[in-house]
Amino acid sequence: MDENIHAGHREKMRARFIHDKGFENFEDHQILELLLYYANTRSDTNPLAHELLDRFGSLKGVLEARPEQLMTVHGIGQQQATLISMVVPLTRVWHRCAMTVPDRIGNSREAEDYCLSILAGERTERFYVVSLNAKCNVLGRRKISEGSLSEVSAYPRMVLETALNYNAHSVLLCHNHPGGTCAPSPEDIASTLQLQRMLNGVGILLLDHIIVAGDRTYSMIQHGDIDYRIKGK
Repeated sequence: MDENIHAGHREKMRARFIHDKGFENFEDHQILELLLYYANTRSDTNPLAHELLDRFGSLKGVLEARPEQLMTVHGIGQQQATLISMVVPLTRVWHRCAMTVPDRIGNSREAEDYCLSILAGERTERFYVVSLNAKCNVLGRRKISEGSLSEVSAYPRMVLETALNYNAHSVLLCHNHPGGTCAPSPEDIASTLQLQRMLNGVGILLLDHIIVAGDRTYSMIQHGDIDYRIKGK
């Protein structure tokens, strides 16, 4: 009897998702409940969804948890943990497929979109340098670091080497703040100004430094943290 009740509830939830074309009218526990149906073929997933939310504090916390963390919850095995941990990477792939990455970056909005296309959904902090020619065509990009920038003492030299290797006229910098605000820290601004002086010293322009957090972006140029002027020129 219980199995029939659960089966009926599952079908109603699936039908509701298909009818609504998404999760807009779902509670957080219902989203997890529906997701877990595909790894728990028979049991009621409602209590498990609530337990996950209690353990990790929010739907965001659940979806960003590592598989080994998820498996500390009673009832979550490898199959369930793998399914849940696939959601954020799949979203990242969708972002990259859905966004057209331009060959040319002509304004701040295009710069922000470009950086969002390569950093949206990343779980670790990453720092990229994008090299451009005098017509603002993208020559190439390089991941300079992964992890906290303060831990990577060599990255200013790597930025300069990359720009010189591409014979860049200008560069665009970008990094992400996983799970945080997209506003820059004092360290972000100080290191960017240091990089700008270093690049200016060899005649390379810093176009902007974009910070990505989730689907939001922050432009240091637009907010006045840096400007286009070459100091001392």
